[in-house]
Amino acid sequence: MSTATTTKTLLDAKSIEAGYGASQVLFGIDLTIGAGEVLALLGRNGMGKSTLLKVLTGTISPMRGDVHFGGDAIGGHKPDAIARRGVAIVPEGRHVFPNLSVDEHLRAFARPRPGSAPRWTVEALYGLFPRLAERKANAGNQLSGGEQQMLAIARALSTHPRLLILDEATEGLAPVIREEIWHCIATLKSEGEAILVVDKYVQRLLPLADRHVILERGRVVWRGDSAALDADRSLWTRYLGV
Repeated sequence: MSTATTTKTLLDAKSIEAGYGASQVLFGIDLTIGAGEVLALLGRNGMGKSTLLKVLTGTISPMRGDVHFGGDAIGGHKPDAIARRGVAIVPEGRHVFPNLSVDEHLRAFARPRPGSAPRWTVEALYGLFPRLAERKANAGNQLSGGEQQMLAIARALSTHPRLLILDEATEGLAPVIREEIWHCIATLKSEGEAILVVDKYVQRLLPLADRHVILERGRVVWRGDSAALDADRSLWTRYLGV
């Protein structure tokens, strides 16, 4: 898959500064994602990854800087307005509804994008996650942690996003379930989905991500492709704690 330098830019964040009250967390962040590109956002805990995701999804407004999505300014817009433009996030912690069945989750959140044929129908999502098809009548609180994560991803895809953000999608999962999530991400990449992924399993991200951005204390300290990251393992110990 081509990188953002050779494909149409989908998301373009420039000089982002953000924080909470008087505490500044991000300092001049630049981030671009191309259509159909998978970008990995890396860094130790507390380095600003979650704050950047909040800026991109509208949970907090940037102090300074601009965010454009599909050519339109979205910086400081409300989360629902940004979601309607096609940004979907699978949050850390999953946040499935305990009393809704799997099928109700997927049908309640389905939102075909105007002007295009629906790609992620309920049937297509069951094809992507056969475990969910087997448990379509089960309530959210009757699913395992891995199944809840699959449901959270499927629910986000049911909105037919132009950009899917995965925040620690494999955190706390058993290795076999983690591999299913990696397989899902690989399938989404092959389908041309643009994905921003935050995860600590760098080795598994190398074959999936087109580019990687590393944050350290709220600043971008490195950016490059998988070959460059794989070749310089000093980056892993210096910035990622691997």
